[in-house]
Amino acid sequence: MAEAVLVLNAGSSSIKFALYEIAAAGGLTPTVHGQIEGIGTAPHLLAHGGQGEVLAERFWPVGETHTHEDLLQPLLALIESERGKDALIAAGHRVVHGGARHFGPALVTPALLDELTALVPLAPLHQPHNLAAIRAIMALRPELAEVACFDTAFHHGVAPVVSRLALPRQYADEGVRRYGFHGLSYEFIARRLRELEPDLAKGKVIAAHLGSGASLCAMQDGRSVDTTMGFTALDGLVMGTRCGSLDPGVVLYLQQRHGMDAAAIEDLLYHRSGLLGVSGISSDMRTLLASADPRANMAIELFVFRIAREIGALTATLGGLDGVVFTAGIGEHAPEIRAAVAARLGWLGATLDATANQHGTGRISTAESRIILTVIPTDEEAMIAEHTRALARGKS
Repeated sequence: MAEAVLVLNAGSSSIKFALYEIAAAGGLTPTVHGQIEGIGTAPHLLAHGGQGEVLAERFWPVGETHTHEDLLQPLLALIESERGKDALIAAGHRVVHGGARHFGPALVTPALLDELTALVPLAPLHQPHNLAAIRAIMALRPELAEVACFDTAFHHGVAPVVSRLALPRQYADEGVRRYGFHGLSYEFIARRLRELEPDLAKGKVIAAHLGSGASLCAMQDGRSVDTTMGFTALDGLVMGTRCGSLDPGVVLYLQQRHGMDAAAIEDLLYHRSGLLGVSGISSDMRTLLASADPRANMAIELFVFRIAREIGALTATLGGLDGVVFTAGIGEHAPEIRAAVAARLGWLGATLDATANQHGTGRISTAESRIILTVIPTDEEAMIAEHTRALARGKS
């Protein structure tokens, strides 16, 4: 029976999972994928096989309290029934924050888990759920190797001037700095770009991870040199329900004028702003693009404007620009958004091939364009699986 690794991406209300079989030559093949959604309300597990067939489905009663252990036990049982008890050699986890120390994936130990728990104040909406899944696997399968893969790691090597915030030094000593996120996606894009566009990969590239969460990453020779997200995943672009860059004076205004406490402001900035807040309609770009409501158009226009503005800023960091890569849900599937961004990049010499843009894969710029525009699907789970396989085998 071939060995396999399990990838888990645990959030506040869902756990996405994927099982990868390790081929004799070392390659990885996805064989099971799905998610457990509705955590905290009415959990629902749905698992599909490699051909899209339903392998398992389970519902839990509404109102019952379930731990991550309760929810992951059926998934592990499914894997054992499908692959055999000894096939699974490791579990890899997306962990949003690795802090200032971690610049690559790491095998989970009790000491590492304590260190990552101490970072919860830096990512309070993501880190606790990431770590809950790690602890659940540790309890259910204590013999199984676990690997933490950090969304911050890809940006670890940026220059100090890029990561610094203009606050008193004591806060920098506490870890208050710009970290950047979506690193697993950008790492995958950097690798794929070397395969698909090797000359471009050596140059000055901005990758646009555009989804419900959105950010940009400036890369030189495949390495991050700047990014739009900073201390938290609130920073930078307009997102589905997150505000992006915000004058800190707005937070003071909300406190002083509206009497909002930290919890209320957190809820506003993370869950009620962005595309949802501006449109008052939806956080889903597909819904907004299909709407004739002028409020939807304003949200779309602001989303595009901020992308183009930040591309200009990152071009200054790079000292020029050779190409832009669109990726993630909106970046891969919304030709209208790609076209609108490209139109605002005309000053950089960008010209769009309308037919290629509708197709939505590979180059979408014309031969005459001074910068290359391309679409590359991202795969964070595959990146986690690669890291997990490498570290688990190294341990054995």
